Amino acid sequence: MNLDKCTLNREDAVLLVIDIQERLAPAMKYREQVIRNTNILIDAATSLGIPVIATEQYSKGLGKTVTEVHIGSAAVYEKMTFCGCTPEVTSALERLGRKKAIVAGMETHVCVFQTVRGLIELGYQVFVVGDAVCSRTKGNYKNSLSQMALMGAVVTNLETVLFDLLKQANTPEFRKLLPLIK
Repeated sequence: MNLDKCTLNREDAVLLVIDIQERLAPAMKYREQVIRNTNILIDAATSLGIPVIATEQYSKGLGKTVTEVHIGSAAVYEKMTFCGCTPEVTSALERLGRKKAIVAGMETHVCVFQTVRGLIELGYQVFVVGDAVCSRTKGNYKNSLSQMALMGAVVTNLETVLFDLLKQANTPEFRKLLPLIK
């Protein structure tokens, strides 16, 4: 088994936030959890020097990223395709030169699924944060997570991602991020 495929290092990682938007989020049962965990991922990425990229699906119809998501200075790309691997996003990822994508967002079985598939096709190792993605129904959520795992994505969770990126407890970054998950 190639353990590197299941290992996150801050130097190799990029965080991709998919379509957590004004008119989409209210339909999601677990939106508060996804927003909270996405914000923790963004805070961790910022602290650890990991770039953040966000997408918005047809913002004219679905609105902008919800204000509760602290997107900060992240690059935000609008898209009309369900897959977030647009030429603009792909170009931004190539410029970063990082090959491990941490993915959060909405909806698990549509835009998250198609973006993960696109990233894998482009040669990225993808980490889907299961408690930072959601769908309107539990069946769609669970089905798409299993499909993404079959495609080769690592289906993981917020704490596993954070602790894997941190590697050790006796650092200033650990002390800064620990209160976010308590």
